[in-house]
Amino acid sequence: MLNINKTVENGSLIYALSGRLDTVTAPELERALRDELGDVSSLILDFAGLEYISSAGLRVLLAARKAMEGQGDMKLTHVSGPVMEIFEVTGFSDILTIE
Repeated sequence: MLNINKTVENGSLIYALSGRLDTVTAPELERALRDELGDVSSLILDFAGLEYISSAGLRVLLAARKAMEGQGDMKLTHVSGPVMEIFEVTGFSDILTIE
């Protein structure tokens, strides 16, 4: 299960995610991002409550990063140890902005 809480502040779209971002839930985040990225200059993904991310979730992050390249920045915040380990093993820690 994945919970997505959306906030918009000064042109920044903030998604606070909790639960699991996996094969079952990744399409939900993908749809939300596709519908909302149009006019934002900054995308912030708050991973404080995210317990797990699979390759399907990683694919959604890559697509979001690519979409934001021409219009603004994207960053991940509050990444837990287990999720950060997945980013490091896969090399995503080198291509994503993680604070």
